[in-house]
Amino acid sequence: MLNVYYNDKGIGDVLLVTVDAGQVEERGHEKSGDVVKLVDQKDGRTIGFNIFNASNHFNVKGNGKVDITDQLVKEINTFLHKNNIDETIEFDSRPEFIVGYVENKEKHPDADKLSVCQVDIGSEKLQIVCGAPNIDKGQKVVVSRVGAVMPSGTLIKEAELRGVKSFGMICSAKELDLPNAPQEKGILVLDDSYEVGSDFFAENK
Repeated sequence: MLNVYYNDKGIGDVLLVTVDAGQVEERGHEKSGDVVKLVDQKDGRTIGFNIFNASNHFNVKGNGKVDITDQLVKEINTFLHKNNIDETIEFDSRPEFIVGYVENKEKHPDADKLSVCQVDIGSEKLQIVCGAPNIDKGQKVVVSRVGAVMPSGTLIKEAELRGVKSFGMICSAKELDLPNAPQEKGILVLDDSYEVGSDFFAENK
C-alpha cells in the first residue's frame, strides 16, 4: 500500500514515500538526483523513496501523513522519471480499514491462543492470524490492510506468527480509537448492515 508523509519541522523538506510494507531483510539505498531509493538488498525489492527539497517540486504541507490523490501520484511518478528512476508507483484506492467477512477460522498449528482466519474483503481474500478470543467464522469485522497506518501511528506489515503468514490485522474498537471502546481484549464484531469491501470509517461518519 502506498503511503506518503511530510513533516518539514520534524525531519526537514523531505517527502517520504513508502510502497512496500513487507518484511525487510537487509535495508539499502541508491541515490539519484534528489531521490533516494530504499531497497531490500536481499531480494532487490523497492521499499520506498525519500524525495529531498520536496517543497520545490510538490505542493505539500502538513505534519504527518499526506492525503493521496491521483494527481499527487502522477507528479511523484513524473519526478522519479526525471531523476532517472525507472519505476512507476501505483495507488490502491481501496480503504485502509475495510469491512471483511471471516469465511473460515482454524486453530493455529503451533499456538493455542492464535487463530488462522480466511477473510473476504470483497476484492480479495486474506489470511490473517488473530489472537482475539472472540474471533469466529461468519463474523463481519474491520480489517486493517497491509500498509495501513493505525490511529496509534503503527504501520501494518506482512508478518509471520509462529510459522504462519499473516496479511493484515483484524481490529478491535480500541485499536481503531473508537469512542467508548471496551477495554477487554477482543475484535470489533460488526452487524449485518455493513457491506463487505466498504470503507469502515466512511460508513461511520
